[in-house]
Amino acid sequence: MRIFFSLLVAFVSTVATAQPASQPKLAIVIDDLGYRATDKSALELPKQVTFSVLPHTPYGRTLAELGNKQKREILLHVPMESINNLLLGPGAITTNMDRNNVIRTLQASIADIPHIIGVNNHMGSLLTQKSEPMSWTMEVLKANNLFFLDSRTSRYSQAETVAKTRGVPTLHRHIFLDNRIDESYIEQQFYKMINLSQRNGQAIAIGHPHPTTMRVLKRLIPTLKQHNIELVDLSNLLSETQLASLNQSSEATLDDQSEPADKLSPQ
Repeated sequence: MRIFFSLLVAFVSTVATAQPASQPKLAIVIDDLGYRATDKSALELPKQVTFSVLPHTPYGRTLAELGNKQKREILLHVPMESINNLLLGPGAITTNMDRNNVIRTLQASIADIPHIIGVNNHMGSLLTQKSEPMSWTMEVLKANNLFFLDSRTSRYSQAETVAKTRGVPTLHRHIFLDNRIDESYIEQQFYKMINLSQRNGQAIAIGHPHPTTMRVLKRLIPTLKQHNIELVDLSNLLSETQLASLNQSSEATLDDQSEPADKLSPQ
């Protein structure tokens, strides 16, 4: 019996060893698209790279349409109030807005950018810490079958916690590629991104359509295969349960918003 048990353990161990390790997955999101004609350079990146488009911008709708034609995933990049009171631009959500204004503003932004499958925050170091406006935000996302990517502009963000309580699928950013617009720095961040995905099995990186960032990504993304890393659509990192919830018709509805449009907070 002992001999049989030893042989069985050895066989199971051999089979387990023979199983190939799952390939690490990496998703890259390009934020802040829509203001500049030069943002179209991002269309030259592999189609697995997700576009996050700012609402009510000169080139936002066009970029979303062109990206969709490439079978690229599109996010809505919603401006949210920051701790430093930075200029937010149109479609912004701020802490002085009530539920009606948050909902109406988000609905207008969703209507402005076609083909979106999710939302992530532009800035938002202050707003994402506030559970109430984030709850209103998730209410809109739930009603529109959208997921939320927390850009993690604050370590104190409540966004993921609130999303889960509202039943909204959620992911979060692991690394920013270009906090400094310097080629050597962006390269360094790229390799950090590789290490993260190898260590954790997956990673999400966010970059921006700066010419320097585009040059580095076009040069280095093809090298991912050498590191046995698979570049994937962002939604590929959602769990099967989360994907199923997105594929179902949402039963969530929003109360009729009867406030006149001129009561919306300034954009």
